[in-house]
Amino acid sequence: MSTKEEFYAHIEKGYTTKGDFITMGAAILDGETVTGAHVKVPLKTLNRHGLIAGATGTGKTKTLQVIAENLSDKGIPVLLMDLKGDLSGIAQPSPGHPKIDERHEKIGLPFEPKSFPVEILSLSEQDGVKLRATVSEFGPILLSRILDLSEVQEGIVAVIFKYCDDNKLPLLDLKDFKKVLQYATGTGKKEFTKEYGRISTSSTGTILRKIIELEQQGADLFFGEKSFDVEDLTRIDENGRGYINIVRLTDIQDRPKLFSTFMLSLLAEIYSTFPEQGDSDRPELIFFIDEAHLIFKEASDALLDQIESIVKLIRSKGIGLYFVTQNPTDVPNAVLAQLGLKVQHALRAFTARDRKAIKLTAENYPISEYYDTKEVLTSLGIGEALITALDEKGRPTPLAATMLRAPMSRMDVLTDSELVSVIKNSKLVKKYNDIIDRESAYEILNEKIERAEREAEKEAEKELETRRTSSRRRTTRRSTRQNPVIKVLTSATFIRGVLGVLKKVIR
Repeated sequence: MSTKEEFYAHIEKGYTTKGDFITMGAAILDGETVTGAHVKVPLKTLNRHGLIAGATGTGKTKTLQVIAENLSDKGIPVLLMDLKGDLSGIAQPSPGHPKIDERHEKIGLPFEPKSFPVEILSLSEQDGVKLRATVSEFGPILLSRILDLSEVQEGIVAVIFKYCDDNKLPLLDLKDFKKVLQYATGTGKKEFTKEYGRISTSSTGTILRKIIELEQQGADLFFGEKSFDVEDLTRIDENGRGYINIVRLTDIQDRPKLFSTFMLSLLAEIYSTFPEQGDSDRPELIFFIDEAHLIFKEASDALLDQIESIVKLIRSKGIGLYFVTQNPTDVPNAVLAQLGLKVQHALRAFTARDRKAIKLTAENYPISEYYDTKEVLTSLGIGEALITALDEKGRPTPLAATMLRAPMSRMDVLTDSELVSVIKNSKLVKKYNDIIDRESAYEILNEKIERAEREAEKEAEKELETRRTSSRRRTTRRSTRQNPVIKVLTSATFIRGVLGVLKKVIR
């Protein structure tokens, strides 16, 4: 047997699967594509999370697009975080190209241009289905993690939530939370101290400043009603294909705290809502986080702990998380260790630091008798990647340098008119885009404060009137005591004398 034939058998054996799968492309040996040596990823293990990494311009976004398309075709919904704004083209079929035909001929797969069912979502003022959550749904623990609060400050946040629960005060948006915070150390200080203990004004001041910082990143648009129902991410179209939900994030690239807030709240809601899936043959939802380094770069230790916990636990719900970034070292080791599928595009060795990163990256992949991993990492072309996945028994598959298949949809953005059409035809826009501002903690406390102020004014007026009356009485008594004429006129002797004179006159 030739080396090529041995390699083909090696790939076939390593990527054999009894269940359903998606095909990534064909394996490469010595710079040549081995036609038909297909690299397959079982649907069964796609909830074990994954990584798509590589230098700028090596094809990460197109790889993400390929995986999303194939999942949709298998009836598995997808959520894409689109920070660069170049994924909306999935809603239109590929125009095709001779180079695509040539690529697929080498791979040994037919190429079929397709469009896919797409839902455009938005966190900001951009057009699309508005994603919102209430502060109550977010909860005290997650809110404290996002705000990076101390243990004492976390306790205050917990008390604020407890007070609102006890007094049936809906915490819907950030102005509700700020109002309760101000009330706790202002008008309602006695009430809070009596029921929950003393709350430090310096601590509430710090919390308030951090909330304002979050608001400045646009979080006031995210917190509120109508809350997004995460079940709407799992919709299937009339043809049995999963919806590809694209969150437009192009205008919040410089606001990583808002990005992290949204992502964690969504994952927490999914975890608390979705049922345990057990050992299923297919995932419920796949979640792609583009430019993942933005999450980890600004995250506090407490927030990182929260992310790591969710990554470990959420796969039991049938949810797969896929991080897309330039270098695997952008992802914390505790998270990296949880990732089953790894798609590594080329890395560039321009500096000593780059070479060190390449060495560390190579050590994350299975040893292969067919590749020098460090060398391959710097020689891969555009649309080529090193791949290792998990087979149906959870074992790492052989390392395979792979020529990736081309996206079936357009590798470009939608035009303005096409984007308007997609949004106009959305059923979710009609469901979520009406702004609701019902009575909540802000309005209730304002009314309570106004009522208390009116009562305080009445009490003050009553007390003032009492003081005035008392003062008048004292003044009258004092005047009577001090005036000698009044003393004479009101004396008993004077009165008797006057009466005696009157009696004589009458006679």
